[in-house]
Amino acid sequence: MGLKLKSFGGFPRHVWGRFSDPSAPLVGRAILSLLVFAESLICVFWIFTLSGLGEGYAFMAAVPYVYIVVSYVSLLIFYHLKRFDYFIFTQLVMLLVMPFFMQWVIGGFEASSGVAIWAILSPAGALMILGTRQSTPWFALFLALAAVSWQMNTLFASNALPIPTHVKDTFFVMNLSGTATILYIVMRYFQSQKERVLHALAIEQARSDKLLLNILPESIASRLKAESLTIADSHESVTIMFADLVNFTQISAGMPPSELVSLLNQVFSRFDQLSERYGLEKIKTIGDAYMVVGGVPNARVDHAEAVANMALDMRSVLQDVATKSGKELKMRIGINSGPVIAGVIGNSKFSYDLWGDTVNVASRMEHYAAPDSVQVTEATYLLLKDKFKFESLGRIAVKGKGEVDAYVLLGKLD
Repeated sequence: MGLKLKSFGGFPRHVWGRFSDPSAPLVGRAILSLLVFAESLICVFWIFTLSGLGEGYAFMAAVPYVYIVVSYVSLLIFYHLKRFDYFIFTQLVMLLVMPFFMQWVIGGFEASSGVAIWAILSPAGALMILGTRQSTPWFALFLALAAVSWQMNTLFASNALPIPTHVKDTFFVMNLSGTATILYIVMRYFQSQKERVLHALAIEQARSDKLLLNILPESIASRLKAESLTIADSHESVTIMFADLVNFTQISAGMPPSELVSLLNQVFSRFDQLSERYGLEKIKTIGDAYMVVGGVPNARVDHAEAVANMALDMRSVLQDVATKSGKELKMRIGINSGPVIAGVIGNSKFSYDLWGDTVNVASRMEHYAAPDSVQVTEATYLLLKDKFKFESLGRIAVKGKGEVDAYVLLGKLD
């Protein structure tokens, strides 16, 4: 042909190329199939009706006959060659041109009862198959052919053969009700598929939101979806806890990978339940270490109390898992209170984290804590001394801080 499929009707190749994938345009091909099948049935009606008027009407009857032949020959050729893009283009062209050509042959608007109205199926089909932007040229062509028909209607009418009134009335009813019925059926099918896709998208959106909430606090996730600005907040008073399993490297040395992951999952899943119960925010797990904070991202006056309660419950949970697993599990817990900066970092894998000296000191409290103990700083002690029992450790040396006052959390006051 010498014509390369670089563009058709102003459509870029990549738009047409997506129809060469048999799995992608199922809805589009189904819609086109409905249009072609419906117009084929109407063509059969036109062939028999016009042929019954006499030999002089054979040329009129040949127009829909040619449409049927070309349609199904192109279907066989392009389907065999897997060139669905060519087939779509061919069908849209014939859906557009054939009704107008038939109207011209019959004798204009009145003689044909406006049979050109069937051409609206072409831009309508293009809209549902190719999309809004790609359907615009097809609709423009429809309007252009309608304008040509209007301007030349007198010429067509002067050469018209007589059509019986009952045939013209039948054509009118067929043209009006036929196009309306086909458009309704096709659009109903298109809408049903659209609703199905939107429902599937809603399910996927819910899954995505759930995954996002597993990574970020709900308020932070909402802000991140609503705006693309950097999220960084200052919090004047929060309580941070670090917990780390003691000698877990040695304990897990002889464990199969699946058993190791299962054990950690049991421990941290129980910890997650505790954090939800006390309204705390889990920040992250690193290996066998667990970090949680109270008072972030939403401020609360009892952040230290909630973290202390969770720390005490964590020891009970760990003892329960140790009994069931047959492993000797102990952990060190460190707690500190003070100001922090909280925010989201990363573009592809988001991470909600905390920064500041308060975080570093909490980590140091965990590092210097004795196994099975909860060690807190003086800042946390002052917030909890009226509700919890403590044992003073005096001043202890902390890397990077010198000597600081430290306490061991023993339990609640009676």
